[in-house]
Amino acid sequence: MNRLLRIIRYSWAAPASSVGLLLLVVAVCLGATCRVVDGVVEVAGGRFSRVFPLLPRVFHFEAITFGHVVIGLDHSLLAHLRTHEHAHVRQYERWGLLLIPLYLGSSAIQKMRGRNPYLHNRFEREAFAKAATPPVGLHATIEKSDADA
Repeated sequence: MNRLLRIIRYSWAAPASSVGLLLLVVAVCLGATCRVVDGVVEVAGGRFSRVFPLLPRVFHFEAITFGHVVIGLDHSLLAHLRTHEHAHVRQYERWGLLLIPLYLGSSAIQKMRGRNPYLHNRFEREAFAKAATPPVGLHATIEKSDADA
């Protein structure tokens, strides 16, 4: 029964994982390396962190999850954010591909309320609660600028 549930969870998250696998190919072409941790593919390193600052600010992240694929700037950062990002993996297992529009919708609602669309996003709040650690790096910068506003 446990194995069947695992197959169902992976299948339900598979469309989002496919998006992650496409991004994985780009990251690997930029020299990133892959690891599998607790059934999740983690991709980081290489020249990706040098290309990252060239993206528009709205696309800046330390790590991002698509299904069972987590893409991060470097592996040490992924180790620090693992519980948070793996909480997003569980969200994909629960919501499937619907997580993407639900996530964006939650951010839009928070923005309309004048709140930080990242820190007040329902799915981020759940992931931060599971990780039981405050935001670091870019997250801390966002939180500080949100408090200043």
